[in-house]
Amino acid sequence: MFTGIVQASGFIKEMLHNGDDMRISVVLDDIDISSIHIGDSVCVNGVCLTVISVTENIISFDVSKETQSCTTFGTLGIESRVNIELAMQLSDRLDGHIVSGHVDTVGNIISINDDGSSKRFEVEISEEFSKYICKKGSVCIDGVSLTVNSVHSKNFSVNIIPHTLHQTLFENYSIGSKVNIEVDLISRYLERLVQKSH
Repeated sequence: MFTGIVQASGFIKEMLHNGDDMRISVVLDDIDISSIHIGDSVCVNGVCLTVISVTENIISFDVSKETQSCTTFGTLGIESRVNIELAMQLSDRLDGHIVSGHVDTVGNIISINDDGSSKRFEVEISEEFSKYICKKGSVCIDGVSLTVNSVHSKNFSVNIIPHTLHQTLFENYSIGSKVNIEVDLISRYLERLVQKSH
């Protein structure tokens, strides 16, 4: 489990394809890699991946065909930057919200506007998942825990403060950028409970 508080950024150094599967190696910036071990879970752009090797400041992961098909991993390349969060420990503070690292869908950034010192990003997602988004609720975009500012049909907006803008990939996004979306876990369970009660 994760909190959606990005701890570092990194960039993809190597991508090796083996049939439909892919192995990626990520160089980590500004993070102590000594606590990362083979078998650990790491959130990479909002996707929970298992560490298969650790060498100096490089960690590697296998990315299945299924993961590529429902995330933005199929669009990444060498030098692509990624958000990184290590799995939370039970003793950690929950500063963001509960994030599983299981991406629900891919969103499309359709507008970026200045909002005081912040920037407001509007994201479009499919109707299948837009029903889980509510104003003042939580959403995870490329591994970043955010509060939803507004919801209009299939679109929702989030406000990105300067700190988050500079510490995550949001600084690099433009209109048309594709992003991994994980909706709030509680909303998914509530829907299931309501369905089972009828």
